[in-house]
Amino acid sequence: MKHLSHLASDPAATRGREFLADENLQRGPRSVFQRDRDRIVHSIAFRRLRHKTQVFVAPDGDHYRVRLTHSLEVAQVARTIARTLGLDEDLTEAQSLAHDIGHPPFGHAGEKALDDALFTRGGWDHNAQTLRTLMRLESPYIEHPGLNLTWESLEGLAKHNGPVADPDPALAALDEAYPLALGDWPSLEAQIAAISDDIAYDNHDIDDGLRAGFLEMDQLLALDFVADRWRAIERRFPNASAELRQRELVRSQIGWMVNDVLEETRRRCAGIDCVADVRAAGRQLVGFSDEVTAQERALKSFMYETVYYHPEQQAAARTAKGVIEALYEAYAADPSLMAEGWRDVPAEAAARARHIADFIAGMTDRYAIDAYRRITGISPEGLQNV
Repeated sequence: MKHLSHLASDPAATRGREFLADENLQRGPRSVFQRDRDRIVHSIAFRRLRHKTQVFVAPDGDHYRVRLTHSLEVAQVARTIARTLGLDEDLTEAQSLAHDIGHPPFGHAGEKALDDALFTRGGWDHNAQTLRTLMRLESPYIEHPGLNLTWESLEGLAKHNGPVADPDPALAALDEAYPLALGDWPSLEAQIAAISDDIAYDNHDIDDGLRAGFLEMDQLLALDFVADRWRAIERRFPNASAELRQRELVRSQIGWMVNDVLEETRRRCAGIDCVADVRAAGRQLVGFSDEVTAQERALKSFMYETVYYHPEQQAAARTAKGVIEALYEAYAADPSLMAEGWRDVPAEAAARARHIADFIAGMTDRYAIDAYRRITGISPEGLQNV
């Protein structure tokens, strides 16, 4: 059996699950964190990620990343970091795989439409929706709602970017039912899942941006730290094709970031004696060094300017936002247009709005497009820009 760090979350010391029906249920030798991971993988909500936007809206090409492939790539990076630091890989993987389950169709364009629709009801947030999906909406069990994940998995997902001082109504309601210590920092495993998300999309979005033609290598090489790595690859592989060198660049960038996180996290954790101290540290313990933090932020800014805010991306996002707005308005006016099982809407206004948003948030890109076409008789143009 592998030796774990004294800072690793211990599945034998879990704070348990919200519903006690599962407490004494054991199927095979899996730990509680392994069971969390498996519940996520087997969920319908996880499977729907294969048809949800990552960067490019409703991509028609087979080679572009979607939420599902992105989540798998985050888990791969996170497991590497967790294993090297002697932390619990299963808890890390569970949170990595689940972190985007709350995303609506069409990525941030869909999120903006739902947030606007629920503006007077406390707004809408994809991270809170992840918890709502896992704790209430995804219900394959007879004895309780939700997947009934462990406290450790849920608290890490709730604190996606650290402590939550002002939770939105959806997260606040869940925290009231099952307190998740929102004011504390989460486990190291959760912090690893969060930074692995950054590492994965920072670099894999470069790959997709180049593939789509929204980004040219000459533009990317304006970043000195990328250019240095590119020149080293050219010297090492002078006869390789540009495409293979580009793939090598992405791998090199990921390795550079992972190694920096490992070194910096070890430095920050010096003197931290136990898991309780991780939560009480008052600061993020898993992170980049100052130098790499500055370079990673520069890379993000560059990607927003060249890829995420590309005119074609912005046009597709406006169309996608319009699709979600139209669906919300249609369902609010006539709930019978929703799928069977969703038509019995709450009478109270805020609960009714949240119910409609729940239905839309669970849609895939293609389901939303089909629903819009059925309701309006119009096929939205310009959504598939790659």
